[in-house]
Amino acid sequence: MRNHVSPGGPDSLRSPPDPSARAPQGEITASVSSPPLPTPTGLLESREPRGSHPYNCPPFPYPRSLPLLPQIPRAWMDSVGTNRSPLRSTAAAAAAAPATRSSALPRPHRHPALGNRLAATKLGIAAWCGGAGGYFGKVQRFDAARNTMARAQSGKAARSVIREMGHTASDSEMPLKYSWGKAFPLGVSQADGGLNFAIFSQDASSVTLCLKLPERGTQNDAEIVEFALDRQKNKTGDIWHVSVEGLPASGVLYGYRINGPQGWQQGHRFDDSVILLDPYAKLVSGRKYFGVDKEEPSQFFGTYDFDSSPFDWGDDYRLPNLPESDLVIYEMNVRAFTADESSGLVPAVRGSYLGLIDKIPHLLELGVNAVELLPVFEFDELEFKRFPNPRDHMVNTWGYSTINFFAPMSRYASAGGGPVAASKELKQMVKALHNAGIEVILDVVYNHTNEADDANPYMTSFRGIDNKVYYMLDLNNNPQLLNFSGCGNTLNCNHPVVKELVLDSLRHWVKEYHIDGFRFDLASVLCRGPDGSPLDAPPLIKEIAKDSVLSRCKIIAEPWDCGGLYLVGRFPNWDRWAEWNGQYRDDIRRFIKGDPGLKGVFATRVSGSADLYQVNNRKPYHSVNFIIAHDGFTLCDLVSYNSKHNDVNGECGRDGCNDNYSWNCGVEGETNDLIVRRLRSRQMKNFHVALMISQGTPMMLMGDEYGHTRYGNNNSYGHDTHINNFQWGQLEERKDGHFRFFSEMIKFRHSHPILKRDRFLSKNDVTWHEDCWENQESKFLAFTIHDHNSGGDIYLAFNAHEYFVDAVIPSPPHHKSWSRVVDTNLESPNDIVPEGVPFTGSGYRIAPYSCILLKAKP
Repeated sequence: MRNHVSPGGPDSLRSPPDPSARAPQGEITASVSSPPLPTPTGLLESREPRGSHPYNCPPFPYPRSLPLLPQIPRAWMDSVGTNRSPLRSTAAAAAAAPATRSSALPRPHRHPALGNRLAATKLGIAAWCGGAGGYFGKVQRFDAARNTMARAQSGKAARSVIREMGHTASDSEMPLKYSWGKAFPLGVSQADGGLNFAIFSQDASSVTLCLKLPERGTQNDAEIVEFALDRQKNKTGDIWHVSVEGLPASGVLYGYRINGPQGWQQGHRFDDSVILLDPYAKLVSGRKYFGVDKEEPSQFFGTYDFDSSPFDWGDDYRLPNLPESDLVIYEMNVRAFTADESSGLVPAVRGSYLGLIDKIPHLLELGVNAVELLPVFEFDELEFKRFPNPRDHMVNTWGYSTINFFAPMSRYASAGGGPVAASKELKQMVKALHNAGIEVILDVVYNHTNEADDANPYMTSFRGIDNKVYYMLDLNNNPQLLNFSGCGNTLNCNHPVVKELVLDSLRHWVKEYHIDGFRFDLASVLCRGPDGSPLDAPPLIKEIAKDSVLSRCKIIAEPWDCGGLYLVGRFPNWDRWAEWNGQYRDDIRRFIKGDPGLKGVFATRVSGSADLYQVNNRKPYHSVNFIIAHDGFTLCDLVSYNSKHNDVNGECGRDGCNDNYSWNCGVEGETNDLIVRRLRSRQMKNFHVALMISQGTPMMLMGDEYGHTRYGNNNSYGHDTHINNFQWGQLEERKDGHFRFFSEMIKFRHSHPILKRDRFLSKNDVTWHEDCWENQESKFLAFTIHDHNSGGDIYLAFNAHEYFVDAVIPSPPHHKSWSRVVDTNLESPNDIVPEGVPFTGSGYRIAPYSCILLKAKP
């Protein structure tokens, strides 16, 4: 396996500092015209991690040599007479960088050196007295300081301008204390009265911490204070770190400029003109309002909040901890659920975490007990608008383009509240769902990031930090990014560093936000090595399955990727991983719409897909059964369109799947033909019955409970409109018909344990009323599921023929009689009667394209 960061190595063979020795502390005062500018500088304290770790940081027993006094070239001492700070001052930054920074381009290029120790000293820096070897505490003042003002990032790189600022006698002073810092934890943390910043970069030659202070103006025009880290003192193994005391405990925005080898052929993409987002930032600050691009640029910074009190989960709060066999999953989009005006919410709350809370009663009425949320990690919904292209009219409303794996989507906060509010409101949402007995599963995207490909890169973080580590590369092809995600890049998930990033991210969501489970988008990518080759025992997949923090979580794989690695039923699982059963989706669709030769396959799917999952200690609930998901047709469109209609996506209909196994019931799209509409209604009910009586874990899509349409668009990721948004008015119109059927069918499943067994069916558990499985023209199947405890057997019959079938009904169990619960051919409310309608005959005439369900009752 290539690109591993091996423990040890020359850079890491240093001894830790004497723990009894006090770390030198420096206090600097920047005197400039209002607003004041901090100019931190001095020596840094080294802290070492304990234990082994993949970041090239050996444990303590390794010998190290890190002098407390830096070795300064004699020429510098002669010309200046004092030691220079390893931190980059704003004046040093100005001297080292051109006034106008170039854009990030997909080609090799170099930038000037970051360090300028002489300029740092001229700014008046608290320093060591070289001759005496002690701390020289005098803080010099200076007549002019250079500071950087951030301008809007457009396209691929940040651009900044340099301006001079003088000071007057009335200038204020802002002291900052600093130390060498420590390598762990990564990201920003509180330590020794200060804030520690730590970031991994194996191949970087220089790292500069960039800070925007809250009192320096708005996000767009605030001054950037830059700290250039010294690789001899601010680096442990492959981790760069610095601790700063005196910074506010919240409201500071930060990022990094990182430079390194410019060899494109070696896989590097360093560009220190871009301020990069910390992969371990727990909060991300960007635009405030979803989809609004008129006021603020697409510049994302990390931020933190150590001021707020811990979130109050409440004394009576409990995790639902539902058995996997009991789940009925509702796949949904946080924003789309309440963004429409028909939600009845005030505009400030629509499309937010708080908006979802308001609609929990709907989820309870429907009967679902788990929500699977489309991505809620920070993403840039305006990424299509970076440059003119056929998709620049769209807004990425699904969110499968992650910027950061730790931060909640900030523009899902109500009223443009920002990242701190988003974090709090997400916790409020999770708490409210848990109090309602509903679990929260996150759809997570660890297979790629937002940074696109080499042709049109969107450098925001990983690419500029260490492209060769974070992404899979084709080293034999100049080396280009490998693309198994279909989005231009592929995260190198089984590299030790990236693997630890993913695990840390998952643990963070469980500990901080009490998340109950995860669905892994294109999870087959997580089964590939650094060169893209499939692995028999992928380290990341195994560690997720074995991790103690994640042990209570549901873990669900989408077991395929865009490189053809199809692992349905074969996903490495350690008896823990569940899978989206794509084979179930396809086979159920084809049988219900009337394709021939599928009766046996249909029987296999509704009985738990034992052909795929009855291996080792896997259970039926490891098959997540679904007919509809976010990508593809809605249930209404599945029975209304023979082909996709994606022209509004801007790709001339080339996007989206062509193999939908759909049937329009005689007319393409919208129609007023009552016969066609009734047939479509029956088919939607047939699909829902099949889903709810199948062994395994059922999952349905938001909106299918009222028959939402996307007008034939089977790839609607870019439409922040009624195409995706839940239509609450339509729900009310169909509450007593379509919705009622869907809700009652879900509740029927909940109340009948024989439909959700935690073991595969035996021959004693089901009777198939079929003696001609080889008949390819037969599209009728009837069977009885037996209840060995109470005799409450369930009889089911599905007729996918276009004609009536006279079915012979078997005798009910002793002292029981049949009651009709479901007949999808009947109009509401007779289509489903939960208490049952007594049935005494020996036969039942089942209408074309319909199904029935009988229950044995005393």
